[in-house]
Amino acid sequence: MKIPDIDLVNISRFRGEHMGAAMLMIILFHVALPRSDAFFGLRRVGNLGVDIFLFLSGIGLWFSWAKQKALVEKETMGRFFNDWWQFYKRRLIRIYPAWLLMASLYYIPRYHHGWDLWAGGHGLIDLLGDILINWDFWLHDELTFWYIPAIMMLYLFAPPFMELIRRHPIYRWLVLVMVMWTVLVQWVTPIHHAVGHLEIFWSRVPIFFLGISMGEMVRRKDTLDGASIWMMWIMFLMSLLTSIFLEQNLHGRFPLFIERLLYIPLVVTTVILFNRMWRRTPRWFNAVFAWVGMVSLEGYLIHIHFVLCYVEKYHLGYWPTFLITIAITLPLAYLLHIAMTQVSRLLTKYC
Repeated sequence: MKIPDIDLVNISRFRGEHMGAAMLMIILFHVALPRSDAFFGLRRVGNLGVDIFLFLSGIGLWFSWAKQKALVEKETMGRFFNDWWQFYKRRLIRIYPAWLLMASLYYIPRYHHGWDLWAGGHGLIDLLGDILINWDFWLHDELTFWYIPAIMMLYLFAPPFMELIRRHPIYRWLVLVMVMWTVLVQWVTPIHHAVGHLEIFWSRVPIFFLGISMGEMVRRKDTLDGASIWMMWIMFLMSLLTSIFLEQNLHGRFPLFIERLLYIPLVVTTVILFNRMWRRTPRWFNAVFAWVGMVSLEGYLIHIHFVLCYVEKYHLGYWPTFLITIAITLPLAYLLHIAMTQVSRLLTKYC
């Protein structure tokens, strides 16, 4: 019996479901668990949800960019820059209002230096920098909401990369240069001293641009030979089990970028294998995950610092804490999503 081919278009078809699963992985990762627990290693691998987000975002950006270009080869310089501006504007309108609101709600109550602009580096300038661009992430690796400034930085470089590979597809291989850069950041001393504190960002750059590079294959509805599913399973199990082993037995004793490089094949194979699952699960099941995916941005902004930190004080145990966090986060995320959707429509209309 011939194994059905792998339809890459399903990555786009089930994007919402993938995003929902990734959001749940991230919450599982953030709930505290003793290292002695047998689930600790797998729970740590829930961090993979961030990489799934980035991979899917890259594919989605390529769809948007290819549609925007509409296969027009000759463009005026004015049209060229207008395309870029429209691209940036859509992303900012989608992400920035929610970020600005939640960052203000987080940072302003914690600010106690009045109108002092500096206050030893913690004054009004620092407050505004954190609210506007989370600059303490870039300066000191302060991880509050780190994903948002990281994805906005990646968005900044996405259009030139997409235009480059549209004109010269060979430059898709630049993803390997990005992988090599993570090694340089870790072990080339001058580079490490300069930007090594941003390891959590650099080690996620390759998977984002790999998503962009695979975007055209997904858009063209390319297929992979069904027999390759065995290779997918081998790569999936090797990368997953190695990551679990590293976290369960060697946590804190190896550079994290090593595990993040394992995440690259793990993300691709997880998404492809999940496609097989989403094709067979009931519609209501898929709809639940797609709904969670729809509010994943808002859920990310809310769950740690506005829900989980309070639930954990009751020491209810891992799974009750997770379930309660989900039960509180998702309705709040949906309300924020509705509000920000209205804001985005107004900004789109008048900007």
